[in-house]
Amino acid sequence: MATIDLFDMKKNKVGVIDLDSSVFDAEIKEYLIHDAIRVQLTNRRAGTVSVKTRSEVAGSGKKPFRQKGTGGARQGCRRAPQYPGGGVAFGPQKKTYDLAMNKKAHKAAMKSCLSYLFKENKFTVLDSLTMDSISTKTFASFLSLFSLSKSLIVIDELDRNIDLSSRNVMNIKLLKPEGLNVYDLMKYKNIVFTESAMRKVEGALQS
Repeated sequence: MATIDLFDMKKNKVGVIDLDSSVFDAEIKEYLIHDAIRVQLTNRRAGTVSVKTRSEVAGSGKKPFRQKGTGGARQGCRRAPQYPGGGVAFGPQKKTYDLAMNKKAHKAAMKSCLSYLFKENKFTVLDSLTMDSISTKTFASFLSLFSLSKSLIVIDELDRNIDLSSRNVMNIKLLKPEGLNVYDLMKYKNIVFTESAMRKVEGALQS
């Protein structure tokens, strides 16, 4: 059974909690982590870039001059790519980016990611994370106390004071357990969980 220290916001150790080994001490499958990130980033692409071909640009289809006898190369119409305002040859067209990953593989990727981060001691678990008022300075002091930088903070419910206090702190992102994903877990240097948020993640990933 894996265990981790539990702290309050003043960095006082208030206990030790058990973690499900099937989630936080699972086999690390790097290829699944790679696949999950590739699927997530690919599906973000809009695929809306597009240019007009010669059949789509405005203009006449009439030949600009007669076929023979001019001494120049024959031309079909002024919508051709070699003319100013003509269509683009072999330009980008609209495309749908739609990759999928089955649920079992995605769950295994999340377990692999969490297990890797746990073994690398990148987790900080708090009994709770609350603030009485909106204060960026107070929130920055909390991060400094735990020596946290470029951190992903996962809390059970998004608190307005925490949300607004963290908004102007560079490289900090707040997430609810339901929004946790492999890309953000691997992107940030430190991961901060509240105990209740960790239990939610653990429950969702248990075999």
